[in-house]
Amino acid sequence: MVFKVSKVSTTPIDGQKPGTSGLRKKVKVFIQPHYLQNFVQSTFNALTPEKVRGATLVVSGDGRYFSKDAIQIIIKMSAANGVRRVWVGQNGLLSTPAVSAVIRERVGVDGSKATGAFILTASHNPGGPHEDFGIKYNMENGGPAPEAITDKIFENTKTITEYLIAEDLPNIDISTIGVANFSGPEGQFDVEVFDSASDYVKLMKSIFDFELIRKLLSSSKFTFCYDALHGVAGAYAHRIFVEELGAQESSLLNCVPKEDFGGGHPDPNLTYAKELVARMGLGKSDSAVDPPEFGAAADGDADRNMILGKRFFVTPSDSVAIIAANAVNAIPYFSSGLKGVARSMPTSAALDVVAKNLNLKFFEVPTGWKFFGNLMDAGLCSICGEESFGTGSDHIREKDGIWAVLAWLSILAFKNKENLNGDKLVTVEDIVRQHWAIYGRHYYTRYDYENVDAGAAKDLMAYLVKLQSSLDEINSSVKGARSDVSNVVNADEFEYKDPVDGSVSKHQGIRFLFEDGSRLVFRLSGTGSEGATIRLYIEQYEKDSSKTGRDSQEALAPLVEVALKLSKMLEFTGRSAPTVIT
Repeated sequence: MVFKVSKVSTTPIDGQKPGTSGLRKKVKVFIQPHYLQNFVQSTFNALTPEKVRGATLVVSGDGRYFSKDAIQIIIKMSAANGVRRVWVGQNGLLSTPAVSAVIRERVGVDGSKATGAFILTASHNPGGPHEDFGIKYNMENGGPAPEAITDKIFENTKTITEYLIAEDLPNIDISTIGVANFSGPEGQFDVEVFDSASDYVKLMKSIFDFELIRKLLSSSKFTFCYDALHGVAGAYAHRIFVEELGAQESSLLNCVPKEDFGGGHPDPNLTYAKELVARMGLGKSDSAVDPPEFGAAADGDADRNMILGKRFFVTPSDSVAIIAANAVNAIPYFSSGLKGVARSMPTSAALDVVAKNLNLKFFEVPTGWKFFGNLMDAGLCSICGEESFGTGSDHIREKDGIWAVLAWLSILAFKNKENLNGDKLVTVEDIVRQHWAIYGRHYYTRYDYENVDAGAAKDLMAYLVKLQSSLDEINSSVKGARSDVSNVVNADEFEYKDPVDGSVSKHQGIRFLFEDGSRLVFRLSGTGSEGATIRLYIEQYEKDSSKTGRDSQEALAPLVEVALKLSKMLEFTGRSAPTVIT
């Protein structure tokens, strides 16, 4: 059929500033007239013409509520703006890492390659009619749009007067694989619905030794559990873990993607992944059933991960350090060596110690995966991670939850390859404790205060910045709270100069650095859709191997007390306890 292009008059809508993770709001905000359309048109207008006219775009997401409607709207707007073809994952499902892989790896039957993508996700936030929705744009390298583009998008949202849409284009059946062909004023326009998993699975098989992992999973001594929390990871879990690697179907938990994530909170941590945590023997009540050897969970869009051993939690900071320390031996993709490693500033310094010992390039960057992407595009970084359960490598330009799980399974398979018929397998806990014995342990915890009054949160941060002008005053407060905590030797706001493009990112978190290597970090997070989230990071380094086996919360209790008194958390926020502790 031939479609027509309509110009629809509109007016700017406040609050459409995309953060590092795109634009996130409640569904009720997104379904307002023109809200989504204004943002999509503002994005098209922010891109250079060759990235739109005649281009191939990917449009998919984590399947949360409103995604199917949003996909149809974006398809019609793409047609009207001169896009040549749109690729959609079957049922509108593509994990965020899979979108990155599709942009970088997929070639159409006519030789076409994608130049960008609209990803529909609010990541680890809940879904449903009264919950969260989100949209972000990824570039031709497969990574999130840089600040220069997101700033342009925001400026465009403040002046927009019209958007283009092909209103008479019929809705596409995104449940069926196939190609729909149309004609418009600028010529041919196609929509291809393709298998959500094939490209991603192919990429994973090129990185890892699936045969070695399969041997581990088929061992009677090794048991495994994967929880997709009803997010988009479910679209990949059966294909990879059951079909390719031979895991039992019963090892998959909550692997049917749902618009509301089954009414749960798709955030893979000890608070929200309750069913997995209980199954792994980390719940509040003892289970008579012997827990699996290995467990993992994903968030809504499958870019985050949580790694668990039997009755054992692996912190994300330790996880990336352990993957980096073992990658060359255990993962074929890295057999020729690592280019470098990087972590976000709030992440513990466990990776720093590995980098120093292995003589690797090391980078500390602000929170936001685009900073890692710059380093990777320049060939400076192979493995990176952040404490917020994000781990990844230069195979794509997003964090990748399933990649992290396969990395851990690869390490376990490598450590046990001569041991599958022996008395006892090397476990997750064994690997972590061996790592601590070599590199020391970074005791680490994060306190999240969610949906805090935005004004109160800003006041608290401003108070901390002002406090930093006097180390004497800081140390007086520290000693007033706990005399057994060492002195603060440096206090600053983290600032980053990108070694690739020279850009400077300021106000990236408030840091208090102690004489013994301990750290307190305070950040305001932009990942929620309402209010503000204050994140408090607490870290203490212990090199003495006889002291690396303490309970984390017990070891950190003095620093926690100092942090709460130093920041006047209760006075500013009215919160006597965090919403989530990880």
